[in-house]
Amino acid sequence: MSGVGENQLISIVPDELKFLFELEKQSYCDLKVANKTEDYVAFKVKTTSPKKYFVRPNTGVIQPWDSCIIRVTLQAQREYPPDMQCRDKFLLQSTLVPPHTDVDDLPQDTFTKDSGKTLTECKLKVSYISSSTTQRSSESGGTNGDGNGSETISTIQRLKEERDAAVKPPQQLQHELEMVKKRRMNSGNGLSLKLAALVGLIGLIIGFILKLTLASPK
Repeated sequence: MSGVGENQLISIVPDELKFLFELEKQSYCDLKVANKTEDYVAFKVKTTSPKKYFVRPNTGVIQPWDSCIIRVTLQAQREYPPDMQCRDKFLLQSTLVPPHTDVDDLPQDTFTKDSGKTLTECKLKVSYISSSTTQRSSESGGTNGDGNGSETISTIQRLKEERDAAVKPPQQLQHELEMVKKRRMNSGNGLSLKLAALVGLIGLIIGFILKLTLASPK
């Protein structure tokens, strides 16, 4: 078994999962998994707390020298963990597979240790960052003059921006849908006005023709 973040087949960045922890709010962390070989590599993500985290994709196949992003989402929690300490762990397994293998074609025993295949594993720790840490780090950094406070603040800000970016697209999509509906309504109203004007014009033309016909001498 390889060490944290180290693997003969793949590389993992970052080597620790950090989540901005706020009650009743989701948080996520992205892992970049890169294939360091000339072969196809299959991977599988496991965790000690599967009900707390949502992992996509949790299984996949990476082409030679290619990479993929795994998003790990911490589900909204109703209470803080004791002392903000997290004992959850993740395990990322990887193994070589035949060329052009699709994830749906992976045998059930692909990640079984006794299957005779070379199976490598990487363990990843989990840590929680509280939003209240911002104030403490800011005060500590301003008082002591060290760089740890500013580093923690920048990490928290980055996590907040990533979470907000994940929530923003649905809001934009809703706004775009409302704009489309308005355009359709305006387009429909414009079409109705044009149709009414056309009918009125035809009526005037027919009335003028009838008037000429009746007025002509017999």
